[in-house]
Amino acid sequence: MKIHHFISKDFDLDKPKISVDDFALVRQIRDVLRLQPGEEIILGNGVGTQAHALIVEMKKKTLEAEIIKKETNVSDLNINIKLYCAILKRDNFEWVVQKATEIGVGEIIPVVTKRTIKTNLNLERLEKITNEAAEQSGRGILPTIQKPMDFEDALEEARQNKINVFFDAGGEDFEKVKVKMTKKESIGLFIGPEGGWEEEEVTLIKKKKIKIVSLGKLTFRAETAAIVATYIASKIEAA
Repeated sequence: MKIHHFISKDFDLDKPKISVDDFALVRQIRDVLRLQPGEEIILGNGVGTQAHALIVEMKKKTLEAEIIKKETNVSDLNINIKLYCAILKRDNFEWVVQKATEIGVGEIIPVVTKRTIKTNLNLERLEKITNEAAEQSGRGILPTIQKPMDFEDALEEARQNKINVFFDAGGEDFEKVKVKMTKKESIGLFIGPEGGWEEEEVTLIKKKKIKIVSLGKLTFRAETAAIVATYIASKIEAA
């Protein structure tokens, strides 16, 4: 039987009992999942620790749970994938956030490129999407959603990564690129907008000597490329 998993940065797992006062979460547990006192749930704090807990009391707007055991969630990747994704249409970008979270992305950085049209992202909604996707996939660590960055600012921020790769049709196949990383090091993935990168953006990448790679012979939509690239990066073995 599946044990339902919930994540909140507000959960204090050092206490023997936890009071859940997030009404939306309480309503989900009570009215949607129809869980009852005596049933077990898993509560995660979003930074890698989780606890098995028993529901001991259910009220209209709150829930009380008693900790059974606390443990480290070991489902997350041992490298940090940073997805620098050009801002896409709202539904497409939200889909990228959801699926990249399920795969194991560590950070998502929305990037404003030459071809970006709209930049009014709802960061609060995106954080909710990551929370739900992390719960669904059993993750212990919530990805970080950064504020949108201009392309050049994103390149500057990416200097701290162990390696960065820039996806463009003319590059070497990403799956054939040998990447050596150790645990907790970051790899940056740059995904362009609908219609692709502008030539001056590609030129800037070449000047900075960032590796240009492709996802094979087929041409993907931007949101598809973001997910395929994230999945391939998730298979990198850390030494």
